[in-house]
Amino acid sequence: MSREQFQECIEECLACVKACNHCFNACLGEENVNMMAECIRLDRECADICSYAADAMSRNSPFAQEICSLCAQICEACGNECKKHDHDHCQKCAKACLRCAEVCRKMVT
Repeated sequence: MSREQFQECIEECLACVKACNHCFNACLGEENVNMMAECIRLDRECADICSYAADAMSRNSPFAQEICSLCAQICEACGNECKKHDHDHCQKCAKACLRCAEVCRKMVT
C-alpha cells in the first residue's frame, strides 16, 4: 500500500469517527430514543472500528487489510441504518460511513 492510500483511508476513518460520535450523541437527545437504539449501537461500533483501523494503518499493522475489510462492513451497516432516519445528523453520518466503507474497500487487495 502506498502512503497516500493509507493517508486517505486514515482521514476518512477519522472523519467517520467524528460523524458517528456526533450522531450517537444527537440520537441520545432525540424524543424517541428507543427508536434510535440500533442507530446508537452501530454508531458506537463504527466509531470504535474506524478509530482502531486508523491506528492500525498509521503503524503499518500487518493486519491492516483485514481490519479495513471489517471496518468497511461495519461502516456500511452503520450507514445503511443511519439512512433510515430523517435527522440531519443521521444523514450526515450515513454519508461519512458509506464514504469510509468505499475507501476502506480499496485498501483490501
